[in-house]
Amino acid sequence: MFEVGADTGDVPGEFQYWVEREKLDRVIPLPAAAHDVRANRDGSIIGLVTGTGNSNAAASIMALGCDPRFDLRHSYWLVAGIAGVDPADASLGSAAWAEYVVEGDLAHEIDAREIPAGWPTGFVPLRRNEPYEQPHVAAQDAPGQVYHLDPGLVNWAFDLTKGIALADNEQMAARRAAYTDTPNARRPPFVLKGDAMASSTFWHGKLLNQWANDWVRYFTDGQGNYVMTAMEDTGTLRSLTNLTRAGRVDVRRALVLRTASNYDSQWPGATAAESMSGEKLGVYSAYLPSLEAAYVVGSRVAHALVEGWKEFEDHPPGSAGK
Repeated sequence: MFEVGADTGDVPGEFQYWVEREKLDRVIPLPAAAHDVRANRDGSIIGLVTGTGNSNAAASIMALGCDPRFDLRHSYWLVAGIAGVDPADASLGSAAWAEYVVEGDLAHEIDAREIPAGWPTGFVPLRRNEPYEQPHVAAQDAPGQVYHLDPGLVNWAFDLTKGIALADNEQMAARRAAYTDTPNARRPPFVLKGDAMASSTFWHGKLLNQWANDWVRYFTDGQGNYVMTAMEDTGTLRSLTNLTRAGRVDVRRALVLRTASNYDSQWPGATAAESMSGEKLGVYSAYLPSLEAAYVVGSRVAHALVEGWKEFEDHPPGSAGK
């Protein structure tokens, strides 16, 4: 979703480890997207930086999907990026495979200073009059609000990667030790299944964390569990959904992997502002380890798909959509 400076040889963003380690040396200009495409020698793995935020991601994926130079009808799509993590669920440097991805920007909003007494939040679902009013708007009437990825494919990716040892360091251990009220936040980094909410606003704090949990639970009828906060994933999935209708891609072959660069809320005794002040690009609590986790976990799945292509071209692993 972003890169810092050049694609190789400097401070890495989400793309650099993939470019350098997968030898994505071929540059294919894509002027309609935020970044050129890069590919390895045989074209089995290609990579794209979408740009930050849902609108950039949607535009870049649509540009790639509509480009006649690419036949992507059997391709698999892996979102591999960093995110904020709910300390109730996981720790810094952890990696979560999402089955549900929920849109956090499509909503009504009342400023916090004017929220009616008794409301838990100022965010109200579209076409509703108060928070979490039932029933929520059906998916066909609110396209883009929630995406359910193929559970068989997600489980296959999780099973393939759940035993991977992830990078850890003393700085991460010191930060997670402060989260005395959430045992999962104090664990060394691990791979898990956990759902994502995409919002182009970088939000932070316990109250918004509660909103994210409730929002995801509401729109998934209690099936989803919010773990990672991201910015671009519903934009990516919106484009893949539309491109599927056009016969250009298969959105059932999409995977979303998010790795924890920071906690999404403060530790006991701290304020949200104090916690957020240290979480800026390049100085996130687990910036480099989370980039490493995204590559190490994501590349195992990418390599397995390429190595098993004879089968997986037509039959997605673990998928009910064979």
